[in-house]
Order: sequence, then C-alpha cells, then structure tokens
Amino acid sequence: MYKRKLVYIVGFMGSGKSTAGRKIASALGWNFIDLDRKIEERAGKTIPLIFAQEGEDHFRIIESEVLKSIDNLSETIISTGGGTPCHGDNMEFMVDTGLTIYLKLTPGQLTERLLNSSGERPLLKNVPDDKLIFFIEEKLAFREKWYSKAKITTPGPETDIEFLCSAIRNEFPD
Repeated sequence: MYKRKLVYIVGFMGSGKSTAGRKIASALGWNFIDLDRKIEERAGKTIPLIFAQEGEDHFRIIESEVLKSIDNLSETIISTGGGTPCHGDNMEFMVDTGLTIYLKLTPGQLTERLLNSSGERPLLKNVPDDKLIFFIEEKLAFREKWYSKAKITTPGPETDIEFLCSAIRNEFPD
C-alpha cells in the first residue's frame, strides 16, 4: 500500500491528462495538480521559454525535482507532462508512491488533437503538420515502455471518469 493517496496520470501530450485529472479530482473531492503549472511556478517562466533558454535537459531536471517535491501531499490527482515518466527514475517513483493511470490514445487520435496546438508545445515546434503523425508514432513507440508500467491503462479520448473514480476508491479505501 501507498503512504499517501496520490494518483499520477500519465500519457502522451494531448491525451487529456489535465482535463481528466481535474474531473477526477472534482468527483472525488480531492486536490488537483498540473505538474507543468508547478514547474512554471518554480521556474518563473513558461515551459516553452525554459526549453528555448535552457534546453530540454534542464527542463527535465526541474521536472523531476518538482515531481518528487509533491509526494508529501495526499488525496491529490497529479497530471504529469507527456515525457515525465520517461526520464530518470520518474516512473518508478510514481509507481512506488501512488496509483498510476495511463490515458492511452492512438497516434491518429493524438494527431487530430495536437494539430491545432503544436505551436504551443516545445517538442512539436519544428514538426510540420504533414509529419506530425510520424513524429507521434515514433515518440509514442519509444515512450510506451514507461507508460505501460502504469497500474491502470484506459483508452481515450473519452475517458470514463466514473470507472477511474471507482478504481481509485478501491485502491485507497477509507
């Protein structure tokens, strides 16, 4: 069993982690944390600016530090960044300290969702629209080994919030 009631939502960018996390937290009466917003608060700048000024490696260091600084909370749903589980020991940390949920979408579903927001996402900044699905297929294939370590995998994009709330209640009985 876990020391605290923590739920980490993982999945590729655009999979709906923040939206699902907010809905789950609201339904359970728990707190919600968007890890990307916490990183921006700590750094005092946006994620695209961190990537542009200091690079992805620096961003990943901050990301791991912020992730590991919030494990003292309880009754909290944490929406992670798409790459969070794939760096350092982040996925192992999440598996050890809380319930992990993977929102799994197909490359086609992700492409459709990301086409209109690629300019806001540092990893997609230089990917032309007609190459987006190939980028996603490649990146998703690489990341799957981390994502698949989640205790619960649920298909998207229409995440069954009631099912996930029930699974969380079963995992953390009062």
